[in-house]
Amino acid sequence: MKIALLNPPYLPGFSRFSRSPAVTRSGTIYYPIWHAYAAGLLEREGHEVMLIDAPAQRLTMTDCLSLIKDFSPGMTAVYTSTPSIVNDIECAAAIKIIMPSSFMALTGPHVSALPDQTLSMDERIDAVAIGEYDLTLLELASTIESGGDIDGVPGLVIRTNGKVEPTAARAHIEDLDSLPFVSSVYKRHARIEDYFYAHCRYPVVSIFTSRGCNARCDYCVYPQTVFGRRHRQRSPENIVEEFRYIEKELPQTKEVLIDDDTFSFDKAHTLEFAELMIRSRVKLPWTVECRANLDFETLSAMKRAGCRLVVAGFESADDAILRNIKKGITVERMRRFALDARRAGIMIHACFMAGNRGETMETLKRTLAFAKEIRPDTCQFFPLMVYPGTEAYAWARGNGYLESEDFADWLTPEGLHNCLVSTPEVSARELVEFCDFARRSFYLAPGYISYKVRRLLAEPREMRRTAKSARIFLKHLMSGNKVKDAA
Repeated sequence: MKIALLNPPYLPGFSRFSRSPAVTRSGTIYYPIWHAYAAGLLEREGHEVMLIDAPAQRLTMTDCLSLIKDFSPGMTAVYTSTPSIVNDIECAAAIKIIMPSSFMALTGPHVSALPDQTLSMDERIDAVAIGEYDLTLLELASTIESGGDIDGVPGLVIRTNGKVEPTAARAHIEDLDSLPFVSSVYKRHARIEDYFYAHCRYPVVSIFTSRGCNARCDYCVYPQTVFGRRHRQRSPENIVEEFRYIEKELPQTKEVLIDDDTFSFDKAHTLEFAELMIRSRVKLPWTVECRANLDFETLSAMKRAGCRLVVAGFESADDAILRNIKKGITVERMRRFALDARRAGIMIHACFMAGNRGETMETLKRTLAFAKEIRPDTCQFFPLMVYPGTEAYAWARGNGYLESEDFADWLTPEGLHNCLVSTPEVSARELVEFCDFARRSFYLAPGYISYKVRRLLAEPREMRRTAKSARIFLKHLMSGNKVKDAA
């Protein structure tokens, strides 16, 4: 059976597969990683797949419609996001107009959180695939091809006798080693030079080594809408094999990004992976997403195994706020982590959020001071973005803190993040203004500029990454973000 997997067009440079979809200041473009995993499974079972990543390939809707019409798929799956949901449904409906017989399914965190609302927006949408959808699409394709009843396929919300009904819940995939290497799908369907992550060397290949997260952070989208709270991991041997595959089959790769929600959650697993990487003699450097609580032993082992940089969520320098958002970490522990990472020789990209429960102008000032104190290689300051299906969204909506419930307002006209959370203590506009000020204060500090010059002289390989992201980022740094007023 022919299946089309579409990351639909929207704004230029829109990163729909990001945890917080938007056009980024740094020009980052995420891989269509979840569609790619699904494509790998479908192809392994003999289905013919067309994977279209419109933002990365700079395709218009007219381009996509032409490709899909020529391909003539029996099923189409469109990945969606909160700020682009109206556009995404319009794209899906346009496909149904030219291919009415193609079964239309929507995927992604937004539709997983709001399946009934999604299906009510356009009757041409046949189903929503809830949460982790790799196996759901595989079973759905086989069922459609054989003429079976789709109401027996777990993991869907479908139309039945004029009603919107869920099928049985689908269990999460336990054996992640059974999944094809996502990098092998990129080799067949993507051009890795089309993707860019500001904190990674270019070109980079993005993979996942685990799914699910045991942490309870109230704002995090994937654990609450897609992969669940239980951490599942690939074996260290399987991960190293994918590194070997990338090194051999995608030789232009300069770095691998392990984009897990919680890499290194299991210390023993991380140390075993590091040891296998050292013994494998794989030369590819790698970057990981992790919590800001790794100890020196783990960080040192990661460094010896090729880890160049960690992306860590610090969020706030106020312990009360960290408790409010269920971060499960303290300011002092994060401070020690930053020191240990520097001692181990690993760079940090630090992530901070403004506007969480309990935020005031005083806590914001402390967070900026903390960012300067720990001296990460790079950092980001973003106002709180809340998404359906998360506790943070329920808190903001339940307390009347959302300035708009029109999902198009989640972005500015340029596609940047638009803060919509105003509390009695801090308004959305104040949060945006603080983030603009914090970025300028951090990046334009004489000490930081001299540090970056020294770093580039010491490691010329960082020049291409830094120049590519700085070219776009500096434009936003000086102009700031424009707050989009709610309609």
